[in-house]
Amino acid sequence: MDNQALDIMKRMMEAFGPSGFEREVNALAKEYMEPYSDEVVVDKLGTVTFVSKGSSERPRVLITGHTDEVGFIVSSVTKEGFLTFNQLGGWWDQVLLGQRVVIRGNKGDIHGVIAAKPPHILSQEERKKVVEKKNMYIDIGATSKEEAEEAGLRVGDPVVPWSPFRIIQGGKVAMGKAFDDRIGAFVLMEAIRRIKEQGIKHPNTVYGAATVQEEVGLRGAQTIAHVVKPDVALVLEVDIAGDVPGIKPHEALTKMGQGPALLTYDRSMIPNQPLKEFILEVAKQAQIPLQLSQMSGGGTDAGRIHMNRAGCPSVVITVPTRHIHSHVGLLSLKDTKNAVRLVIELIKRLDAKTVDGFTAL
Repeated sequence: MDNQALDIMKRMMEAFGPSGFEREVNALAKEYMEPYSDEVVVDKLGTVTFVSKGSSERPRVLITGHTDEVGFIVSSVTKEGFLTFNQLGGWWDQVLLGQRVVIRGNKGDIHGVIAAKPPHILSQEERKKVVEKKNMYIDIGATSKEEAEEAGLRVGDPVVPWSPFRIIQGGKVAMGKAFDDRIGAFVLMEAIRRIKEQGIKHPNTVYGAATVQEEVGLRGAQTIAHVVKPDVALVLEVDIAGDVPGIKPHEALTKMGQGPALLTYDRSMIPNQPLKEFILEVAKQAQIPLQLSQMSGGGTDAGRIHMNRAGCPSVVITVPTRHIHSHVGLLSLKDTKNAVRLVIELIKRLDAKTVDGFTAL
């Protein structure tokens, strides 16, 4: 990937945007993508969609990647000046303690740390137990409620992990927050950029949507599917990379660095089978490595899109990512590049006859 791609990747991952507060991220994406889009559509929930017009108005190909990240929302300010919080999206309690966060108050961003009762004063029995989120707080260094409020903090303020973006392993691996799922949004943006810059012809109209509020109920996917009325959908997501200690091979099938993956089943959708086979064949023809995956414990934007109106043939293409829903994730830039390649190859082949065939009996 060129320096332009890496720069927008870094800016997107470091941007502030938990569920319901994606405005900064989507404004950044909109500004970047306007030169490469034939039209930009923003729905009333905040999803921003980049249109690439091909040789035919139909089929309409909806490609999504959600831009909200897992985060928190301030639920109270204690009299001592500490912040309690509720979660936005799914968090595992054990990854939170001692982690730095950024709170967006009405006077600007404030840094803090997630903390709890120190282990030095815990009983032996207490030390054996996992500290639950309800017993944690955010410490911004204040000594009173008045001091915290003077800093501009109040109930309802959003919070995200503080996690600078880095390229490591000699340029092969990206490390940072919000890969779930800004890497999906990045892939669709990069595919549309390359189509525009390289003059790639395609027999359809592409709608690349940076969707909102996925982590709290796939909400942006529902509204943008209503707006676009797609004939086929490609949802771009992260996958749980299973190449880390403690994971059995059948629990998470994909491995970082071995190519993007095709999700064959998740909690929210069973993919359209002719579309799945089509993607496998295209990947084979284009010599793009493609892993097969399942995710029984999660869902994606496709869960709403595939049931839109009379139904929409949908599938999920993923980038294997280590340590999702934590402060720091890791993914392969080679996998990301191959995901972009695959999306472009699919766009080039999704003509009306092919798309009609996905639902023919």
